[in-house]
Amino acid sequence: MKILKIEFENINSLKGKHEIDFTKAPFTVSSLFAITGPTGSGKSSILDVISLALFNQIPRLNFGKKGISNAIIEKNGAILTRNQKEANAKITYESKLGIYSSHWSVSTARTGKLREYEMYLYDNASDKPLDLKKSEVPGKNEELIGLSYDQFIKAVLLAQGEFAQLLKARKDERGELLEKITGTGIYRQLGMKARIKFNLVNAEIEDRQREINVLQKDLLGEETLKEITSSLAVKLKTCEPLEKEIKNLDRLQELKKAISSQVSQVKHREKLKADAIGELEIFEKEQGEKLRQHERVQVFAGELRNWKNLDDSCKELKQELQAHDQGEKRNSADIDSCLEKIRKFLRSEPVPREIENSLQSFSKNVRNLQLQRDEKLNQYRNLQERFNAELREVSFKLNGSPETEEQKLKELKASAENSLQDLRLKLKDVDLENPELEKARLKQLLQQGRKAQQEWLIIQNLSAELERDQKEEEDLLPQIKELPQKIDSDKKQAEILQKQVENLQLQRENELLKASLEDLRHKLTNGEPCPLCGSTHHHFSAHLPAKNDNLQEQILQLKNQLTELERQVTTQNANLAHHQKRIAELQKNIAARTQQLESQKRHFRGEYLKINPDGQNWEELCDSKEEKIDLLEQFEQEKKKLGAILVGLPIISEIREVLVQGKQIKEKLDSLYTGNDVETDCLELQNSWTGLQHQKRSLATQKQELDQKLSLRRSELSELEERLQPKITEADCKEVAEALEKLLPETEYIRLRKRREELSSQKGEIEAALKTLKDQLEDLKQKDVPQTEEELLKKLQENKSLLSSLNEECEELRRKLRNDRERKVKISEIENELKDSKAGIKRWELLNSLIGDATGKKFNDFAQDLSLSQLLILANKRLKDLSDRYKIDKPFEEEDDSLVAIDEHMGGQRRSVKTLSGGETFLLSLSMALALSDLASRNVEINSLFIDEGFGTLDPETLDQTLDTLEKLQAESSKTIGVISHVDSLKERIATQIRLTRNGQGYSSLEIVG
Repeated sequence: MKILKIEFENINSLKGKHEIDFTKAPFTVSSLFAITGPTGSGKSSILDVISLALFNQIPRLNFGKKGISNAIIEKNGAILTRNQKEANAKITYESKLGIYSSHWSVSTARTGKLREYEMYLYDNASDKPLDLKKSEVPGKNEELIGLSYDQFIKAVLLAQGEFAQLLKARKDERGELLEKITGTGIYRQLGMKARIKFNLVNAEIEDRQREINVLQKDLLGEETLKEITSSLAVKLKTCEPLEKEIKNLDRLQELKKAISSQVSQVKHREKLKADAIGELEIFEKEQGEKLRQHERVQVFAGELRNWKNLDDSCKELKQELQAHDQGEKRNSADIDSCLEKIRKFLRSEPVPREIENSLQSFSKNVRNLQLQRDEKLNQYRNLQERFNAELREVSFKLNGSPETEEQKLKELKASAENSLQDLRLKLKDVDLENPELEKARLKQLLQQGRKAQQEWLIIQNLSAELERDQKEEEDLLPQIKELPQKIDSDKKQAEILQKQVENLQLQRENELLKASLEDLRHKLTNGEPCPLCGSTHHHFSAHLPAKNDNLQEQILQLKNQLTELERQVTTQNANLAHHQKRIAELQKNIAARTQQLESQKRHFRGEYLKINPDGQNWEELCDSKEEKIDLLEQFEQEKKKLGAILVGLPIISEIREVLVQGKQIKEKLDSLYTGNDVETDCLELQNSWTGLQHQKRSLATQKQELDQKLSLRRSELSELEERLQPKITEADCKEVAEALEKLLPETEYIRLRKRREELSSQKGEIEAALKTLKDQLEDLKQKDVPQTEEELLKKLQENKSLLSSLNEECEELRRKLRNDRERKVKISEIENELKDSKAGIKRWELLNSLIGDATGKKFNDFAQDLSLSQLLILANKRLKDLSDRYKIDKPFEEEDDSLVAIDEHMGGQRRSVKTLSGGETFLLSLSMALALSDLASRNVEINSLFIDEGFGTLDPETLDQTLDTLEKLQAESSKTIGVISHVDSLKERIATQIRLTRNGQGYSSLEIVG
């Protein structure tokens, strides 16, 4: 994965649009570049742009997996530059799958609130966005790059300062630091969860064991159990005769109660019998005669009821005739009222038989007047619309009276004529008879003026660029002349140092050859035999030559000087090659820009001086032409306005005439009719009149029919009375009405007859039940005993009290036995459950013993130790490419807790990293950071790296060594490497730079130099 271009606008303090294109010079000349600037100028904001455009995240502002939202931006004041309305970030990168551009943006609505962010991903091959939701873009970038967000941050944005702490950290701190750097906190969580899980399942087992202990404490002993069982058997045997006695006493007491109840029931039945006899006598006295009279007339009841119906029918017909007379009177009054309404409506005296024709004629006259009124109203509206259409350029509409509006329009006419006169004076050098042609001519001159202004700006920019290139060429030429001489001088000095080193090394080897003999001479002691000759007198043990212990130190010093000279020569050669290449580019640019500048000037003089021969300011020329065009447009507007006014004045006169005619028609219409719908009103009156006439004729017919019905009913009633007369006489009645009164309603007769039968039946049933009760009472008295009920009750209570006491004692003994059995069963169940639980907990017990603890440190240290081993393997591979002197290793038990550096130049000597110099420490920590980048990227090739800390704390010597390392790394790996720092010496060593500067308003500007 390689970043090709960074584009952004209004991110943090970097106001405006900015672009960093790594596919163009100076990044194509040197892929090692520095991002420099004072603290707070926005250096790290460039890294923010990368992660924001790809993942909607910023590493130094960790907002979780959801990323950044508008609420977070508003709350934290992050990302969007102060007082700006929108911000965007765009990254173009190359991966194995192609070239893509990821775009992130946010903007402010008119209300001042931030809109939700937007994200798009473009395939540069088709230059079309992929069909993705904004929330899917970060995941798609991870898929295309081959790195997750966390892996990308560790593989591309390197923080080597964290590894400097890791190198020197103690063993107990190393796991936590490595956990933080690699983001592998899951091992600590697994260790803690293993401990928690074991404690949880073990706590359940301990709780169950405690439950067994509690139950066992409450178990009964063998002796106690035997005593309770024996006592229970004795007490149960004592209870048996008592229970039999109590049952017998209960039976005798129930017998006493049954006799008493039976006596009461006999008395009650005797009372019921007397009551039934009395009710039957009362019924016969009150209803008996009425029933007998009904039964005498019941034989001809049908004819009596027919007579009653005929008599009622005659009465109803008489009432209908009376109501009919009232209806005829109301109809006559309604006819007079309707005729009066018609007179008022027509405002005339119509003839009754011609009322319908009069109403139709009146309706026709009113409709004609209404049509004339509507026609005038439409004519007025058309004139009004025509007036408004003609005067739409004037923005004048009729609102008041025509006379007032006409006066206002005349005033507008005078104002327009004055404005036209003023504009003619200002446009005296313009042909106002052909305004369109003049306007086109002025616009063409304005367009040419704008082009001339742009080309003049290009000429100025070319001149400035040419001057800048010439100035850079003048600065570089002295350096190119001086560098070869300095390189030759340093090379000669290096050769001299190399010879001195070789001489000292030869001297050192000779000393090593003599070392064994000299050691023996130093070990000789007078009086003790020599291991070679056996003599006890040692003449060579005195006057020993002095040891030269400073020789190795001198060799190291000379080697350091030689290394420094070689580094200087390498840097000088690189600078010389870079300056020579730059001089060639500058000379080529100067020639091309000089030719382009002359060509631009010739074209400018030939193309544009004819429209501005005086050479006046091009901006003023364009402004004057724009002013002329505006005045000409105003002239056209005022001319149109005056024309519209002249057309509108006659229309107002027509409107006045139409309004007068319409007013006359309205007055005539109001004198005839003031309602809303004349046809409906006329039709309602006509229907009312017709309906009343029809009702009058209908009432006459109905009266004739009622008279005929009444006569027929009276004849039928007379015939029926003659047939009934012998029958009512036989029933001891004088008139039909008297016989009808004795006839009961059928339901009443049935009810009374049923009641009489019920009373007779009830009397018989009571007498039978009374006999049965008396027989049962005699049987119960024969089974009775002489004791009274109170005596039986007292004896029963004494026995029950004694039995209850014995039962309570027995129940208490049973409870103790039952509880003991339940405890034993419960203990057995828990023990069986514990067997299964203890078998199931073995794996958690084993896991806890291996990795579990309260803080998760045990498993985390083990896992991080494995991570460290893998990281050290990758780091040593990187370190071998950077320097062949050191390897990094984990410490032995007897060594210092910090990591160990193995010095290959000193025969594999192991040294604590705490003893290394600052440059050596940086070298090792940088290799660790690069190793983490390799570990995070794994199968993904990373060709863009950014190192964002550590340089401000380095001394000059260490800084030089660091930059040599980065130059070598960049040259060997072809990676694009960015170094972020505010150290001034970086500007001298790294030619390609992204410089950030702050202004007094708190904003920063960006400049690319190389």
